[in-house]
Amino acid sequence: MIELIPPNAKRVQLNTNRLVNEHIRRQMMRNASFYADKSHDAISARLKKLDREWDTERVLEANAAALILTGVVLGFKSHYAWFYVCGIVAFFLLQHAIQGWCPPLPIIRRLGIRTTTEINDEKMVLKALRGDFNLRLHKH
Repeated sequence: MIELIPPNAKRVQLNTNRLVNEHIRRQMMRNASFYADKSHDAISARLKKLDREWDTERVLEANAAALILTGVVLGFKSHYAWFYVCGIVAFFLLQHAIQGWCPPLPIIRRLGIRTTTEINDEKMVLKALRGDFNLRLHKH
């Protein structure tokens, strides 16, 4: 059952088809496996790339902003009915903020756009492979 207001870190995944979530998870595991025997520099380069990867929130925000700006311009230049586009997009953006779902979400998820949590999961695995978490205990 989907909660009305799900936890922030899981709201997109809870509103994504199970098979799509599994595909994204498997791709992350393939990425991590590929880097298992790579050099420190190769893993660092991948981590830099992951720092620049657009997550679902950024993609949705950019698309919503573009649609709203287009609606405003067309509303002033063409016909007032274009302002309805702005209202509809704002409604769906609010729905996404609260529930983690909006109409473009299934499309962008099927395109492989990941959540921040999913990107960070891959980063943690890569950092572990790079040796970032190796602890050395010293006796005093």
